[in-house]
Amino acid sequence: MNSITTIRDHFEDYLKSKHMTLNSFSELSGINSGTLSSTLSGQRPIGVQQLDRLTEGMGLPEGYFYDLYINECFVNTNPDWRRIGPFLKRCAELGRVECIEATVKLLMDNLSYAPLLFELAEQLYAEGRLEAAKPLYFCVAESEKMQHSERLALSQYRLFSIGLGKDQQKNLSLATQFEFFVDRLDEPYQLDGLNDLINVYASLRRWDKVEILAEQLKVKAIIQYEFKEISRETETRTKKQVIFYVLYAYLALGEVCFNKKEYEEGLEYILLYKDHSWVNDPSDDEIRIIRQFEEWAEGNYYLYQLMSGKTEVLPSYLNYISARENEVFPALCAIVSAANQFEMNIHSILDQFESYFMYREQVSDIGKISEQYTSDQYVNLLADVGTYYLTHRDSSRGIHFILRGLELAITIKNKDGMLSCIKTFEEFRYCASEEDKVKYKNLISGVR
Repeated sequence: MNSITTIRDHFEDYLKSKHMTLNSFSELSGINSGTLSSTLSGQRPIGVQQLDRLTEGMGLPEGYFYDLYINECFVNTNPDWRRIGPFLKRCAELGRVECIEATVKLLMDNLSYAPLLFELAEQLYAEGRLEAAKPLYFCVAESEKMQHSERLALSQYRLFSIGLGKDQQKNLSLATQFEFFVDRLDEPYQLDGLNDLINVYASLRRWDKVEILAEQLKVKAIIQYEFKEISRETETRTKKQVIFYVLYAYLALGEVCFNKKEYEEGLEYILLYKDHSWVNDPSDDEIRIIRQFEEWAEGNYYLYQLMSGKTEVLPSYLNYISARENEVFPALCAIVSAANQFEMNIHSILDQFESYFMYREQVSDIGKISEQYTSDQYVNLLADVGTYYLTHRDSSRGIHFILRGLELAITIKNKDGMLSCIKTFEEFRYCASEEDKVKYKNLISGVR
């Protein structure tokens, strides 16, 4: 954009350069000539739809004048929501997040805009325009941080959900900030908020946090289910049926026991999320949830038994996953870990399921498995497979998997995974080729 400082200056310059009249441009752009005249004289502010037509008529890219529009219409004025709202929506459609950020910064000191910004943010969130919604939620959260409103808590929840990604250190920061607000959410959102926090802390291996949050989720979900009138209303606003949160709380508590190597206690939780006798007249959706947890209970029974040293269950475990593709990945994680711990030979199993060593999204019959948890498990799997091959004197494949695990751990900033892979590589450095050593050095340099 040249040194011309206003949209009107640009437009006048365009008309002169093209030797056009207002009437001829009106026919070209579809903008009323009277409106064009009022805009040029400064008597009438231009709306975003007219601005887009003006831009198109001048043959310029969509959103070309948006930066100038913010300065002319919103800076040093009392902005009108009838103009701000459509402009923000249009910016979201074009992906001009920087224009949204610049606009909402001008509104942060005025609490009267918070409800309108929140309503628009919720609309964009429902449409999947998450990055566009993010600065709106941030503005609401900042504007109402002293108000302790439900709108503030829900904005923090949205920022937490939108911000989650592969960076585990960032995820930890997001979870720590949102955890303070989860109890302020409306009850249905509390169930989802606790569930999401459990997934993040599990991916970070913060089992103390998982245990506390799972206990909270269990109590709140049971209360919701027992009060039928409340639960019917709740289930229209939660991501899943209320019984899911009860069973998932038990599953998470069992996972805590598993990672503390308290396998007998873990088996007791398996019985709890396998049991559904307390569910009255289950709907089709509830039956689907029940069946999934029954399946997980069976798989985790084999897993817990195997990791407690009862390696004789391995054939049954393999038979279990043979007809359940979604269960292969978690089973492999356990089988390889057990093989390293109990000196089992699983070469044929690794060959059979080699394709599962490539990262893929994990799903179940009732939804997607947390991306953060899946990524953490993949780091573990790659490191364990590398260790297995190295201890069985297959150094080439072993080093290959260790380096893959280290690369993924660095990508998601998984400190435990990095340390595990670095320790194993240094222990078996003498087995690595010169090419592998160079790759390792480059990866470590990136960490530093």
